[in-house]
Amino acid sequence: MLKVFLVEDESVIRDGLRDKIPWEQYGFRFVGEAADGEMALPMIRKTRPDVLITDIKMPFMDGLSLSKIVSEEFPRTKIVIISGYDDFEYARKAIEVGVDQYLLKPITRLMMKKTLLELKEKIEQDMVQNDYQAQFQSEMHVYEQFSRRRFMERLLGGDMPVQEIYEEASRLSLEITAPCYNLLFFYLQEKGASVSEERAENFMRKQDEVFHFFLRHPQYILFRWNANCNGVLVKAEEEQIKDWTEKGVEHIRSLCAPEEEHLDWYVATGSPVERLSMLPACYQDVNHYLAYRFIVPNLHILSSATLGDYLTTREENRIEGVESSAMSQEIIRDFLVKGSSNEIHDFVETYLDRIKEPLKSRMFRAYVVLNIRFTILAYAESIGVPKEEFMEQVGNHTQDMNMEASEVPEYFLDMLETAISLRDQESTNQNRKILKRALEYIDENYDKESMSLNQAAAKLFVSANYLSTVFSQNMKKTFVEYITAKRMEKAKKLLKNTNKSAGDIAQEVGYKDSHYFSFVFKKTQGCSPREYRAGHKNQKGQQGESL
Repeated sequence: MLKVFLVEDESVIRDGLRDKIPWEQYGFRFVGEAADGEMALPMIRKTRPDVLITDIKMPFMDGLSLSKIVSEEFPRTKIVIISGYDDFEYARKAIEVGVDQYLLKPITRLMMKKTLLELKEKIEQDMVQNDYQAQFQSEMHVYEQFSRRRFMERLLGGDMPVQEIYEEASRLSLEITAPCYNLLFFYLQEKGASVSEERAENFMRKQDEVFHFFLRHPQYILFRWNANCNGVLVKAEEEQIKDWTEKGVEHIRSLCAPEEEHLDWYVATGSPVERLSMLPACYQDVNHYLAYRFIVPNLHILSSATLGDYLTTREENRIEGVESSAMSQEIIRDFLVKGSSNEIHDFVETYLDRIKEPLKSRMFRAYVVLNIRFTILAYAESIGVPKEEFMEQVGNHTQDMNMEASEVPEYFLDMLETAISLRDQESTNQNRKILKRALEYIDENYDKESMSLNQAAAKLFVSANYLSTVFSQNMKKTFVEYITAKRMEKAKKLLKNTNKSAGDIAQEVGYKDSHYFSFVFKKTQGCSPREYRAGHKNQKGQQGESL
């Protein structure tokens, strides 16, 4: 039932409305009353009514002042002003503050019934529209839009003037103005080379749970960074920025920690900054921290606090002080499989920083270089690149065994960059094949109501996350945006060339709910199906007359 709250300073009128109106019969529950706006406001904030009925003239805080505050704090609350003054100026002011109905005393039961039923219908329509809006946004994955991702890449890359940042954010409908900012990056990936359809669906559900938390709160702007990594721009007051960052981290930990058997997950956070222009430096820190997931795989929350010991340069002068795990080939191999090109410098820095002093030993340095060389060559051969071809691209490095300690980082970078480049080339070729098959599958199935990203991924034997990333990167729109566009194009053809009803057309293009179809059509085309058909008929009529 909908909730209603009454504010009236005349006790006789207040008691009469409270006791003589059969609220429940009209679909309402009476949740409170007050004699003036000042007393009513804290009670309204607690009960959050769907409808507020208030007198216009009251002591301490009048109805107009109360209505203005309520409409700002609770924009979905419908407001009914009751007044003994038949004055246009009062009505004008009521309209200005967002009042829905303006009733003149005396208030009859019939008048109140008519008003309540009208408001009930309007609220229910708004609820349906809000549900459709939420469903539409969820399907479109607003956080995944290519334009948003490109904007964040440029913002964090530091190549956007401040004025352009605000202009582009406004164009994308992103509210980025805040006293303080921070960045949170999280990495999620299924464990194992092959994943069952059931596990893939569970992973997508878990990922959506993570996403929806950030989408619900205006303090976060969620965006996709790459196939398995997403970013969150945290924005809040200076005294709250730490709390909102920690809430985000805790939400991810609470969902992902119980799934560690099947899920790789890591969260990296930066330090708060006061200006948008300082975010690139914050991002550099976060990207550096995230690279430690290869070095310390059991540490899932990565920040300056949790990585304190690793971020401090070690002063160990003896080779004996180096832990054997620090030289594991698995660390480099893991990066070659999961790392990205923009993480290479940070990975090299974190890997070598732990053995900075021992590298001064020529013997140890030779061992490190050989370890790097053999691991990367073995990986190159595993992706089909012969050793000779790889070394031709990277250079022979005939003096590998005699290089100085200062030359090791550059050598390591060259080897990794070449290997990652070859891997990405192979991945690009594979992506093209996957994309071609995906487009063919969509063409054959987009008009089926059951069509989904998960279903397409299962048919193509890839993960839904992978398909989503490949699709958006190549098509410059998300998987669902592409399907929606195809459905709308077919719907427009049917509206122009047939007399089928909107309900029949909805079924034919893949929508079970005809009302939701109409909502999506208007959202994407700027007019309802009926208006589109009428406009097309008018165009035909005008063309006929001109002939």
